[in-house]
Amino acid sequence: MDWLKAPATEQGRAIMAGLVSPVDLTEGYLDATARAPLTPRIYARLTPDRARAESVAAHDRARAGLRRGLLDGVALAWKDNVDSAHVGTEAGSALLKGRVPQRDAGILDTATAQGAVCLGKTHMTELAFSGLGLNPPVATVPNAYDAALVGGGSSGGSAVAVALGLAAAAIGTDTGGSIRLPAAWNGLVGFKPTPGAVDMTGIVPLCRRFDVAGPIARSTEDCAEIFALIRGTTAPDLRGAEPSRLRLMVLDGLPFAQARKEPVAAFEAAVEQLAAAGASVTRAAPPCVEQAAALSPVLFAPEAYGLWRDQIEAAPELMYPPILERFRGGRDVLAADYVAGWDRLEQLRREWAAAVAGFDAVLLPTAPILPPEIERLETDPAFFASENLLSLRNTRIGNLLGLPAISLPTAQPACGIMLLGAAGGDLALLRVAAAAETALRD
Repeated sequence: MDWLKAPATEQGRAIMAGLVSPVDLTEGYLDATARAPLTPRIYARLTPDRARAESVAAHDRARAGLRRGLLDGVALAWKDNVDSAHVGTEAGSALLKGRVPQRDAGILDTATAQGAVCLGKTHMTELAFSGLGLNPPVATVPNAYDAALVGGGSSGGSAVAVALGLAAAAIGTDTGGSIRLPAAWNGLVGFKPTPGAVDMTGIVPLCRRFDVAGPIARSTEDCAEIFALIRGTTAPDLRGAEPSRLRLMVLDGLPFAQARKEPVAAFEAAVEQLAAAGASVTRAAPPCVEQAAALSPVLFAPEAYGLWRDQIEAAPELMYPPILERFRGGRDVLAADYVAGWDRLEQLRREWAAAVAGFDAVLLPTAPILPPEIERLETDPAFFASENLLSLRNTRIGNLLGLPAISLPTAQPACGIMLLGAAGGDLALLRVAAAAETALRD
C-alpha cells in the first residue's frame, strides 16, 4: 500500500496497529518532496528538522502505548499564512518577505500538542485574495491533474500537496472559498467551518469577519478529525451516517448562472446518486442569496484594504497588479455603505435560515468553472478578472451567509459538489457529508 496517499485517518490507525512508523511516514514525505519536480511551486518552505523531531517523539509514544490521539504522528502541511515559530510566514506576498514569527499560531500549537507532525508551509495566493491561485511574484501552484492549469486559491499549495502525496492532509484558510475551491479542483475534500469555530490567533488576516481555517484532505472523516485536532476537541462520531435519511435542497438560480457544462453535469450526476441512495432532494432559489451576493463589493474589499492599506501603499510595486487592483477596489467604499451592508447581510442571514430550516444541507456546484490555464490568466487581464469572480461566486455564498460548508469530489475530475450546513452546525454538517460521501463513492 502507498501510505503516502492514504487518508490521514488510515495512517493514524496503521500507526496504532504497528503497521507503519511515524518516522517512516515523515521520511517518506520528505523524500517525496525532494524528488518531486513541482515541490518549489507547492511548498514555500519545508521544516524537516521539526518534522523529524516530532515524528521520532510520535514513534516513541506509539511504542509506549501513549499516543495522544488518532492523528498522533501523521504529517500535515500548513498554509503559509499560519504562523510557525522561527520559520518564515509570508502569506504569499513580497510585502511580508522576511517575516519570521516567534511563536506558532494557536491552531498549529494545539495540533502539535496532540502529536501532529509539521512538514512545512505551502504556497498561496498573495495575501489570500484570489480564488485562482495565480501568484507570479512568488509562485503559482500547479493543478494536480494538469500542471498547465492553476491549482486554485488561495490555499492551492495545501490542496496540491495532499493530492500529489506530499502530505497526509493540510490546513488552509477560507474567506471566500479558499479551502473548498482548491479542494474541488484537485479531487479532494475541503471543509470550511463556521467563522468563529476555530482560533485564528497567529493567522495572517484578510477579512477577519469572514476568515476561518480548516482542513483539506482525502475524506470527510479526515476533515472531521483534523477539525477536532486544530480545536483540541473530540471528533464527531460519523458511524452509521445514512444517505437515505437526508433531506437536501439544491440551490437553484445564481450557482448555475454562466456555469460551464462540465461542472454542472458532474453536479447533476452527483445529485442523482444521492437521490438513488434514498436522499430526499428538492430545489429552490431563495431570493436572499442573490441579494447577499450583491453585497460582496462593499464587504470584502473594504475590510481587506483597511487591514493592508499602509503596507500596500508603502510598496505597491511589489504586488501582482490584478491583486493590487482587487485590494484597491475597497479604497473608495463609504463607511456608511459598509455598515449598512453588514446590517443588511445580518437580515439576509435570518431570511436564509428560515428558508432552509427543514433541510439537512443545501447543495450546489463548488465552482461553476474548471481550473483555467495559467498562461492565459497571466497574459489576459480581462480573462483573469472574469474567471476569478466566477471561481469564487458559488463558494462565497457560504461565507456571506456565515455557514459551515464542505466540498466533496464527484466522478468528474476537478468538479466538486458543495454542501452548506446551518450556522454553528459544523458537526452536523460533517455527519451529513459522511452520509453523502457514502452514496457518491458507490
